[in-house]
Amino acid sequence: MYNLHLNAEQLEFRDTVRDFVAQEIKPLALKPERLEAFERPLLKSVLDKASQMGLRTMALSEQHGGAGADVLTCCIVIEELAIGDVDVAAVLAETSALSRLLFDRLMTPAQRDRFLSRFVSDDRYHLAFAAREPGADTSLGVTYHGAAAAGRLATKAVRADNGDWIINGSKDRVLNASVAKLMLVEVASDLDRSGRPSTQLLLVPSDARGLTVRAQDQATLRCHGVGGEVVFADCRVPADNLVHADGAAALFRNAIERGGPLEQALNLGIGRAAYEAALDYAQLRVQGSRRIVEHQAIGTKLAEIAISLEVARNAVWRAAYASDHPEAIADRSLPDLPLQTIAKVFTSSAVYRAAKDAAEVFGAMGVMRDMPLHKYIHDAFVCLHTGDGNSDAKLRIAEALAGYRRR
Repeated sequence: MYNLHLNAEQLEFRDTVRDFVAQEIKPLALKPERLEAFERPLLKSVLDKASQMGLRTMALSEQHGGAGADVLTCCIVIEELAIGDVDVAAVLAETSALSRLLFDRLMTPAQRDRFLSRFVSDDRYHLAFAAREPGADTSLGVTYHGAAAAGRLATKAVRADNGDWIINGSKDRVLNASVAKLMLVEVASDLDRSGRPSTQLLLVPSDARGLTVRAQDQATLRCHGVGGEVVFADCRVPADNLVHADGAAALFRNAIERGGPLEQALNLGIGRAAYEAALDYAQLRVQGSRRIVEHQAIGTKLAEIAISLEVARNAVWRAAYASDHPEAIADRSLPDLPLQTIAKVFTSSAVYRAAKDAAEVFGAMGVMRDMPLHKYIHDAFVCLHTGDGNSDAKLRIAEALAGYRRR
């Protein structure tokens, strides 16, 4: 089982980021005028400072210029960042996770020679994964045993006479689309020996001719961070931008699904931010000659929030440990279950309830738009419905329990 005793490096990461959040992020993120605005622009100055601290490359191996942090350490960092600003945390989490998969596992030496130095040296060099087709219904729902509605890639890549790839199509809900300088794009090509389309991955720089990014709001993205729709109109990239790893698309998707519960750690940070704000207020507010934290109703409510967050963190860390130590599943120390998905279902629901209960500690002030609790409830609600939601996640868990996988 995983060790709850954090090592010196993990403690240093946590304490450094915690200080950075308190001194640099919160003063900007929680300004009343920013909280009142319907649109909250990304705090790019803070994002740059976080990159300069090495948080953008924390998951990248030391061999390739990163910190080589394991998944558990990354979860600890993302939780702390999300307490300050969830969008900054989401951008860094996406870039960090993709950097480990791309530069450490999937890229050829030639591709690393072309892209790695630029990624490491440029604090604004972020990454994105473009996979979802506009209008594609990836949810399972009531048609669970029917044919999958999604699965046909409308984004096509064909070979030019000189071997270059020409991409046409579009991708929806691409996290980091507006800040990424390199995108990994899932396309359909005719590389299959039988002549049938096969799924491939292409590396596409954001400045490639024929690539356009259109902004999308959080309601459309259904996730935190910044993103948008990416449109390809005769977008041409070099032939050697193809990711050549055998079954690269399947490998990459499996790595994303089991790559670590960073999204759940981000969600946990939102819950902690709401809880800490409520606890601070309850220790200051006096009613009936006593601090309201000493009143039974408020004290019990705060205790329930603390319990739910501790259990959620246990689920997140357990999933992170399983990602770092797959041998723990192989030798049956941990169950062969989608622990990351289990963490998602529990954490998103628990954090949303925690944020609402924390707001009740403030009374009527908890719903005012210039107060942080209004933001935290909104952020927790987004996490609750990120992706295809918890209904599909529970079906995936049911698949694992039944040993079944639909076609």
